[in-house]
Amino acid sequence: MISSLLIANRGEIAVRIIRTCRELGVRSVVVHSTADAGSLPVRMADSAICIGPPLAKDSYLNVPNIIASAVLSRCDAVHPGVGFLAENADFARSVTEAGLIFVGPAAETIDLLGDKIRARATATSLSVPCTPGSGGAVDESTAAEAAGTIGYPVIIKAAAGGGGKGMRIARNEAELLASVPIAKREAKASFADDTVYLEHYFESPRHVEIQLLADGAGNVVSLGERDCTVQKNHQKLIEESPSGALSGEMRTAMETDAVRLFRELKYSGAGTVEFLVAEGRYFFMEVNARVQVEHPVSELRSGIDIIAAQLRIASGDGLGSTAERVVPAGYAMECRINALEAGTVTGFTPPGGFGVRCDTHMETGAMVPPYYDSLIAKVLVSASDRAEGLVRMKRALGELRIEGVRTNRDEQLAILDSPIFRKGEYGTELYRRLFEEKK
Repeated sequence: MISSLLIANRGEIAVRIIRTCRELGVRSVVVHSTADAGSLPVRMADSAICIGPPLAKDSYLNVPNIIASAVLSRCDAVHPGVGFLAENADFARSVTEAGLIFVGPAAETIDLLGDKIRARATATSLSVPCTPGSGGAVDESTAAEAAGTIGYPVIIKAAAGGGGKGMRIARNEAELLASVPIAKREAKASFADDTVYLEHYFESPRHVEIQLLADGAGNVVSLGERDCTVQKNHQKLIEESPSGALSGEMRTAMETDAVRLFRELKYSGAGTVEFLVAEGRYFFMEVNARVQVEHPVSELRSGIDIIAAQLRIASGDGLGSTAERVVPAGYAMECRINALEAGTVTGFTPPGGFGVRCDTHMETGAMVPPYYDSLIAKVLVSASDRAEGLVRMKRALGELRIEGVRTNRDEQLAILDSPIFRKGEYGTELYRRLFEEKK
């Protein structure tokens, strides 16, 4: 087992990793910016190292400082967490070149999957159904012909992208020709790569992903699916499992395709295959070559500590007992609590009780800095079924108290109370229908 781990991240995911390190007897070292000097993960870790000023480019994206911190603190391995450098192949390569273990897939795998066009081509070669698309990069001179073949509406996507950046929807040729140069500029600004491609745009699909663990030797285990359909501007708000959008037959087929893809890639670590479900079919969208924010949903249903599994796989211990087929049980849901402004949390009380989990780095007196992601807490519940889970989540959100900064908690409660969500008859347009159309 890895004996000393550097955590190259912040916030609730850093706290999450530190907790597993404690249970496994692994020394934890967390890096931080000056803005996070007084944060909970800095106090919880066995050791903390300041790597730069508040802006992420000078701290959490400062690869030389992070590698130097890992080497000087005598760590065996580096865990990238989520966001920042988690899917950066050059960072993974720098970690291994420094003689350290990167807790995640090989740099070559991240390179392949980070290019959405190449990832689609790989999935297609394995007969995994993909959303109808351009098959390659487009520009102002080729986009119209590709869209004519695909069929409108289409969505323009950044090949190196994610998180909704560089995306534009076009419902006719005029919109397409106006949007392509904008999408290319956004992609260049966000990812230093202006390559874009086209996919058919489904107006209101479901977004379902399969959580996988793999050991790099072809052994892959699925921890079931998560439904991430409730989104705002392509950012997930609520995740639940199992998904009400899948029949038993579709679930089995989707899971089989995801496992086959990871086996072919000789994938190592935790990762997720994302699909769109529309018109009675499912379509491959992309692979997230890292642990995801919503991984606790799968932990609650499978009983598997995904962070511990990552560390064991990175240590060369393989899947161990998780190599046996996992049968997820019950129901689980996560609501993401986002801060709507920077400031000081003057009062904080997390929810608790039977079947409730709250992953957070917040506490009374904590700062919400303006420099990073707005996620400040993840409220999770487990239950025997969805009806029980909805009641429990409403109770948990009602108990959550965050004072001093505005959050989206009340918005989450409104979603839970909406008839369309409770009936399960919705797609990715749910947020717009509930909030934006009323304005």
